[in-house]
Amino acid sequence: MAGNWKMNCLKEEAIALTTEIMKLLSNEVIKADVVLLSPPYPFLSILADQVVKESKVKVAAQNCAEKASGAFTGEVSAAMIHSTGAAYVLLGHSERRAYYLETDEIVAAKTKMVLENGLTPVFCCGELLSERKGGKHFDVVKQQIEKGLFHFDKASFEKVIIAYEPVWAIGTGETATPEQAQEMHHYIRSLIESKYGIDTAASTSILYGGSCNEKNAKELFALPDVDGGLIGGASLEATSFVSVIQSLPA
Repeated sequence: MAGNWKMNCLKEEAIALTTEIMKLLSNEVIKADVVLLSPPYPFLSILADQVVKESKVKVAAQNCAEKASGAFTGEVSAAMIHSTGAAYVLLGHSERRAYYLETDEIVAAKTKMVLENGLTPVFCCGELLSERKGGKHFDVVKQQIEKGLFHFDKASFEKVIIAYEPVWAIGTGETATPEQAQEMHHYIRSLIESKYGIDTAASTSILYGGSCNEKNAKELFALPDVDGGLIGGASLEATSFVSVIQSLPA
């Protein structure tokens, strides 16, 4: 279960939110295998130190550079992220693709950097509303996954987490129906099976992202091919985020 805080929270707010999430989780049997907190860059080290004793709570960066180092002002490398104590990186989020023109090739390069630095990539994919209405949603997701991931060998690919996020449902209040979510998750798993085999397909975690919250999480997470969530707005409120986490099947 991953919480993407996007460009929200000041330092004190980030610390307080993390403290409250961990406090609430300490009173529960956590259903998620891993809980990711994904704050803005300046807070990675702070949060990594804060959660170090909590085995299931990890810190994820929201992005990284596609280059290892050099004269790239304003960029943050995967090695730098690793040095903060963060263990995961979100890649290819629809906002990065739309606002910062990240191509499939750029996302592929970033994924390579993340893997080479011992971090776990959370690879985002998903279609626009126009692509969904035009019946191109499968083709779009297939291209993103094939160009972004399928050049990796099996051992490298098996370190990847995939997050399907229909762009038309991110921050809009719209959510894919359970049927739409399951259909796409099953399709993604079938692509993985055709490339890497049934065992790899079965073991790959595929998260759903797109206005998932405490009201709809239980229904979405009950779907056979939905393994968890990439949560946006609901992850900025501790009670809501923990409620979503605990909506996972036992």
